[in-house]
Amino acid sequence: MLKILRALNAQDRATLMAFGEFLLAGGAALRAAGGECASVETPPSTPQHEPRPPDESVVAAIKRLRRVYPMLDPSEMLHETSALMAAHVLQGRDAGAVIDELERLFLARYETQGSRSAEEPDPSTNQDAQPL
Repeated sequence: MLKILRALNAQDRATLMAFGEFLLAGGAALRAAGGECASVETPPSTPQHEPRPPDESVVAAIKRLRRVYPMLDPSEMLHETSALMAAHVLQGRDAGAVIDELERLFLARYETQGSRSAEEPDPSTNQDAQPL
């Protein structure tokens, strides 16, 4: 890995480091728990809006969107977010366009999750319970 890193020019090294930080952020919660799922506070059920800073990087946008939508499971979105990150890093896709698509992706996932949870029955009201 170091051999590859040393062979890259400065710009490509910076890009590779940004992608590495993105991947690292995806597993931070698991590592903090020592490799096991930790009990965490229940995330807010509504997005915690943060304005989009000017000249935001794709990595910073992903981190911001994870803060805005803490109710979404990042592992369920890893494939899509990493594909968008790769399109920017490896294919040179414009950061602004990638961030716009990331924002649409997070919003769509939030809306889908909201409609899905509205259809699920509340487990505290077990309709199938038999009287004693």
